[in-house]
Amino acid sequence: MKPSTIRIGRRYRASRLEGSYDAIVIGSGIGGLTTAACLSKAGKKVLVLEQHYTAGGYTHSYARNGYEWDVGVHYIGDMGSPHTLGRRLFDYITDGELHWAPMDENYDRFFLGDKVVNLRAGKAGFRYSLVSAFPEEEEAIDRYISLLGKVAGGMQWYTLSKISPSLLSPLIGKGLDMTLPDCFNKTTYEVLRELTDNEELIGAITGQWGDCGVTPKQSSFMVHALIAKHYIHGGYYPVGGASEMAKTIIPVIQQSGGEVFTYADVTDILIHKGKAVGVHMADGEEIKAPMVISNAGVINTFEKLLPPEIAEKCGYQKKREHIQQSMPHIGLYLGLKGTPEELGLPRTNFWIYPSARHDDNVEAFLEDTSTDFPVVYVSFPAAKDPDYQNRWPGTSTIEVVAPTTWEMFEAWKDTTWGKRGEDYEALKTEITDRIMEVVYDKLPHLRGKVDYLETSTPLSTAWFCRYERGELYGLDHTPERFEQQWLRPKTDIPGLYLTGQDILTCGVVGAMIGGLMTTLSIQGLRGAGLAKRIFVG
Repeated sequence: MKPSTIRIGRRYRASRLEGSYDAIVIGSGIGGLTTAACLSKAGKKVLVLEQHYTAGGYTHSYARNGYEWDVGVHYIGDMGSPHTLGRRLFDYITDGELHWAPMDENYDRFFLGDKVVNLRAGKAGFRYSLVSAFPEEEEAIDRYISLLGKVAGGMQWYTLSKISPSLLSPLIGKGLDMTLPDCFNKTTYEVLRELTDNEELIGAITGQWGDCGVTPKQSSFMVHALIAKHYIHGGYYPVGGASEMAKTIIPVIQQSGGEVFTYADVTDILIHKGKAVGVHMADGEEIKAPMVISNAGVINTFEKLLPPEIAEKCGYQKKREHIQQSMPHIGLYLGLKGTPEELGLPRTNFWIYPSARHDDNVEAFLEDTSTDFPVVYVSFPAAKDPDYQNRWPGTSTIEVVAPTTWEMFEAWKDTTWGKRGEDYEALKTEITDRIMEVVYDKLPHLRGKVDYLETSTPLSTAWFCRYERGELYGLDHTPERFEQQWLRPKTDIPGLYLTGQDILTCGVVGAMIGGLMTTLSIQGLRGAGLAKRIFVG
């Protein structure tokens, strides 16, 4: 009998708390789990509290009507070699129990209006993909690939600046000045426009903008370069599905007596004499610990979990002017009878755009949401996961993601999930039908073969993940955001740390490295061995 719901973690009860804890982590997203696992390996007893029914945050999976989907792990780069930073960190926090399956060599396919560009794995394959589509732009493409390496090379200094003591700031600042290229924190479009005036090439190069949720004219080139470099050797998917991440990390957290509780709703961070000393639960329980680590997002931490006077004392309101939430999204979850082979489903992601001018596409949609969606992303998890047929034989799944606006759904923001009324359901149906026509345009043989279809809106994200406006990637990845030195693990409140995607970058590996940074910030010099093992190998 297959479970209808995938539940990872142990259900919270106050009676199940066991003794004193060295640290409390709020939220079981990959950043929080990474910090907890790393601290556990250092001998710390860590309690992770997750308000959802399953652990993992955006890395969790769910099952319904005989099908299984992930909600955010569509593909991950840099997993093909045990020597990459991301793979070393995954192996460390899972004790090597998480395994990876490669996608097709052509891992991303961009439909830029009528033009199709296929990205192929490997540096040579990546270059060939772009040069074959734009042969007259070979020089610009080579200059672009060179810039990717320069930005990646400077990231260690940027990361170090986030965890270094203030006394070392002058030295770190000199390192940054020497290693970071001028393009590091310009907008992506600004940098690319210096290389070429071919808008279609710029559209192809930025075809993965949905991986950070910010268009080329708004995004930092740093995050664009990190994403492009991350996938340059192809895409990978966790064997057994996205839920294997939390499933393989939790035993490491338990090794030192820690635990991951679900249905564990934290309402407040307890502050005593200016120091974080624990958390207050929705059931009235107070759990004490000398250290509290928030993986709930910067905005949630300062605006919902901390007393207003404490946030004000930290100068948060002024800092808040320099950050904003990322774009919300709509998700479609499709179930089909038949295996991926029978249905002709690839291990390639489809990115479907109205044209190569991504910023124009978004602006047009924001002005009139009845126009074309600026991107429709299609992923095939059942095809990517070699273990899927063992769990759900004779079936396949597809996931579709499209950006939207919070305003389209704001009228229902105070309603209950699953009980939002006929008008809301009618809107969902209208949007679903529009997106499905885009899918059928590229996969016409699937029309009439969808057995099950479920649609989530930004309200679902707000309900399950506690992102107030349904944002997918936490904070917007703009140049201004990356100039905020206060977005770092150690806060101005003694005993309170931040972790996850908001302190570095989005994405599974970005949030994981954020979790590692938090660990190193907590451990100080004691973390030198861990830093060497992960960053150097």
